[in-house]
Amino acid sequence: MNDQLYVIGVGGTGMRCLESFVHLCAIGMLDGKEINVLTLDTDANNGNLKRVKDLINSYRRIKSGVLNDGGTPNRNTFFSSKLNYYHYHTNYMKAGDRDNYRNLSNLSGQSNTEDENQMLADLFLDKETVQVFDLKHGYRAQTHLGSQLMFHGLVEAARKLAKGTNITDEEKSFGEFIDKLEQSGKNSRVFVFGSVFGGTGASSIPVLPSALKEAIKTKNKASDLNISDVKFGSTLLTSYFDFNRPTSTQKESSKESVIASSTFFPLNSQAALQFYQGDPTVQSVYNKLYHIGWPLPAKKLDDSKKTETITGGADQKNKCHFVELVAACAALDFFTASSVDTTGTAKYVFRTGQYENGAFNFHASDLVGVEQNKDQKLISKLGGFLSLAHISLSKNHAGFGEKGFLGLKKHLENQNIDSFKTSITEADLDELDKYMRNFGYYFTDDGAFKSGWIYQIRNSIAPGKFIFTNEAFAMSIKELKGLDVGKLFEDPNYHWESALTLSGRDTYQPWLKRLTSIQVSAEEHQLTHDKEKFIALLHDGIMISQQQQN
Repeated sequence: MNDQLYVIGVGGTGMRCLESFVHLCAIGMLDGKEINVLTLDTDANNGNLKRVKDLINSYRRIKSGVLNDGGTPNRNTFFSSKLNYYHYHTNYMKAGDRDNYRNLSNLSGQSNTEDENQMLADLFLDKETVQVFDLKHGYRAQTHLGSQLMFHGLVEAARKLAKGTNITDEEKSFGEFIDKLEQSGKNSRVFVFGSVFGGTGASSIPVLPSALKEAIKTKNKASDLNISDVKFGSTLLTSYFDFNRPTSTQKESSKESVIASSTFFPLNSQAALQFYQGDPTVQSVYNKLYHIGWPLPAKKLDDSKKTETITGGADQKNKCHFVELVAACAALDFFTASSVDTTGTAKYVFRTGQYENGAFNFHASDLVGVEQNKDQKLISKLGGFLSLAHISLSKNHAGFGEKGFLGLKKHLENQNIDSFKTSITEADLDELDKYMRNFGYYFTDDGAFKSGWIYQIRNSIAPGKFIFTNEAFAMSIKELKGLDVGKLFEDPNYHWESALTLSGRDTYQPWLKRLTSIQVSAEEHQLTHDKEKFIALLHDGIMISQQQQN
């Protein structure tokens, strides 16, 4: 029996890693897989959380048929994985009740200040700062506090679910996730995305396996699930980004009395790695730990004009970074391995990349290895999806505010490919355009260029190289409109056939013509409706075009 797959993104960094993972699913790196995704955070309004939620929902709408259920897994096409989405965030929003540790633990209600609970709390948590800072933006690198509260938050949700009254949508969703995990039991692989140097992720990774076990036991009263039978993997993602230091005004506020400072991230990372290396509990519940770091000076990942530290909320919407793609590929490795060794203690996994003359030169093998030609699959799938993004965004102008896939569909009808004329709606095509803008780029109404995921990934390693030419990441309207979508690779063996057109030699028109000769097999791709067949046609045309030179 194949293992059922679970992904948990925790905290802001975990959400950005999850974003990269969703794009790996979109390009087709997890063919035929059904994956259960849980977003777990303390900050319900976090900008990175909202961005990945929107991305997953867009993915699911693209996959869905008439039932709008997220579709079914496919084979050898884009969007070939099925994503089931669950979400939960801890409730620290109610001021005076649950907004800080003192209120949440009811220490503020103690009549005797010498109460033993208060004395115990004071021993581990500073009374004037840690016990009173506002929790709704996370644990702010206070992992000793955060681990306790995250464990408590998950078990508290399970306790409410067991009672069955006043259940929130988030608690219901979390309950569905842990029920599914209990049902699959030892045939489960769970991968956790998060950092080890910050707040929510660093607090949650050590306790999540135990917290899930306790939540299942609490909700369902009795459970046969032995959590040690479940296969767990996680990223040990160390410091790689920077942000503004807190201002003096922020420090003077009691609610902001504790603010994570990126100055201490390298030290936090070092301490965390010593913990993961030596802690017997972590070593016994995790089977694979992927050590991921960034050896260069950290850079800011946000465009905010604010001078103070952004502690969370809608303003925390950081750009994506290459290490998050590495983390997503770690999950890919964990899920596609033929087996996971559950004997002994956790195994540590790492890869390295070539660094010369002040720049990285990354190869696909640095991310996924060469076993079973995984590196060649990543090259062709990622390159093919980037070509399709440019076909929508530049050739058919979706990046400039027009309807790209609708224009492409009309081009196909001009080639007598009209079987999708009525079965695919304009809304379906608009959703594809939206996904491609998130993946690639778009221009605002005032002409400003906005980079999507793959541009942000590429820019984070500049001036280094990764698979594609510099022209593949053009950022001006003139360059993009003149871009040859079939010549994006550094390796010319992947270039498409070109032909002489009115505007010169180009690969786009021959590609359109090639589509007329392709017969898409619904059985081979495991397709269930015309929207999937439309995507498979575009996929097959691109893959055949890449292979013709090899």
